Amino acid sequence: MITTPLTRWFDLTTPVIGAPMAGVAGGELASAVSRGGGLGMLGISGVHSASFVTTQCAIPAAEQLPFGVGLMAWVLADRPDLLEATIAAQPSLVSVSFGDPAPYVARLHDAGIAVAAQVNTAADVARALDAGVDVLVAQGTEAGGHTGHRATLPLLQEVLTLTDRPVVAAGGIATGSGMAAALVAGAAGVWIGTPLLSCTEGLASPAARQRILAASGDETVLTRAFDVAEGIAWPERWPGRALINDFSREWHGREEQLLDDAAARQRVVEARRTGDPADAPVYAGESVGLVTAERSATDVVRELDAAAEKALRAVPDLLA
Repeated sequence: MITTPLTRWFDLTTPVIGAPMAGVAGGELASAVSRGGGLGMLGISGVHSASFVTTQCAIPAAEQLPFGVGLMAWVLADRPDLLEATIAAQPSLVSVSFGDPAPYVARLHDAGIAVAAQVNTAADVARALDAGVDVLVAQGTEAGGHTGHRATLPLLQEVLTLTDRPVVAAGGIATGSGMAAALVAGAAGVWIGTPLLSCTEGLASPAARQRILAASGDETVLTRAFDVAEGIAWPERWPGRALINDFSREWHGREEQLLDDAAARQRVVEARRTGDPADAPVYAGESVGLVTAERSATDVVRELDAAAEKALRAVPDLLA
C-alpha cells in the first residue's frame, strides 16, 4: 500500500483526490472515488444552490465515506450560503481556489475541516501559506478546466521548495506511472480530473462523455472564449482548458470581438442547454487521449493505485 502524509491525514488507502469538477463531480462520483480508497470531492460553482450542496454531500455521508468539497474563492464573496452549506455538511476537506482563501480558512478550521488551495504560481503559494491553508495543490496548465499557465512538473518542484506542508500534484496525471512520477518528485498525492470525465457516476451528459472518449491529447485549447460567451465572471488569469470544437476554432483569441457579437455568444448558451459539444465547452486536460472507456470511478482509482505501486516497486531496478 502506498502511504504518504495525505493518506495518513485523511485515512485513505491511496493518495488520490478526485478533482472537484463543477458540473461533473457530484455526490455519486465523489462516493465512487472514495470507495476506491481515495478522497472524492464535489465541485460547486456559482450556478449551484446551497440545497444542491446539502443534497450532494449527503450521498457520500450516508455511506460514511470521506469526501471533500471544492469552492471558488471569487464566487464565495457573493455566495456565503455555499460556504455555510458546505460547513454544515462536515466534509473532511474543502478546497478554496481561484482567489484568496484567507477570508474562509478560519471558519473552516473552527469547524474542524482541513483546507486545500490550488496554486498556479509562486505568488499563489505565498498567499495560501499566509492564509493558513493545510494542503497545497500544484495545478499545472495541462489540467482540464480553469487553470494557470505553468507546467505541472516545474511548478510542483518549485512549490515543494517553498513549503513543508503536503503538496498534491494536479494536471496531466492519468496513469500509474504518472502518479508514481509525481510521488517520487515529492508530492503527497495526486489530484485527478480528466481520468474521471467518462465515469458512469459523473454528471456529464452522454454526448460529452462520447466526445471525451473520442478525443486525443492534441485536441485541447486553453481559452477564455467560452467564459466570455456565457458571461461568466471568471478572473482573466484563469482561462479554461477545453476540447477544441467549432466555437473555439472560430473565437479563441478573438474574445474582444466576441463581446460585441450577441448571436455568437448565444450559440454557446444554446449548446449548453441542448448538450451539443460542437459549441458547448467540454473541459478536459491534456491526458484526455488516455481516457478510452466508460467505467466506474472506483475502478479508475483502484487501477491507478495498483499501477503506481507496481511502478514504485520497479524504481530500485534503475539503480546500479
